[in-house]
Amino acid sequence: MLTPPDAAALLRGAGLRVTRPRTAVIDELWLRPHADAEAISGAVRTRLGKVSKQAIYDVLHALHGARIVRRIEPARSPALFELYRGDNHHHIVCRSCGALADVECAVGQAPCLAPSSTHGYRVDEAEVVFWGACPDCTTEAVRPFP
Repeated sequence: MLTPPDAAALLRGAGLRVTRPRTAVIDELWLRPHADAEAISGAVRTRLGKVSKQAIYDVLHALHGARIVRRIEPARSPALFELYRGDNHHHIVCRSCGALADVECAVGQAPCLAPSSTHGYRVDEAEVVFWGACPDCTTEAVRPFP
């Protein structure tokens, strides 16, 4: 079983100041990967008391910039967040209910896919989103995700 990250060590390692909201966001994302900012904000407020939504957005922005948090932006969905694992995994999204799950790298090591042309870029990551119907929705007719 994986152990929770040492939030303070992650922050210090990224050159960020250790604050209660930052450590709380990291802790919540460990418990709730693929959460949106609204869910993270509510969980952090439950944990710490009064914390503004803007403060949570600022924390998510700083953690994303430091590559502690990964931002996932599936179509027709609010941005979702997870702790950055450095493994370049991908995601699969249910078209019906919006459920999201991790999918290991498509081929080999990161970036695990090669574009037909790099146009001079040095590629270090590939982001793939697979779409389909989750097990809970396969028994129902698949309806478009709003």
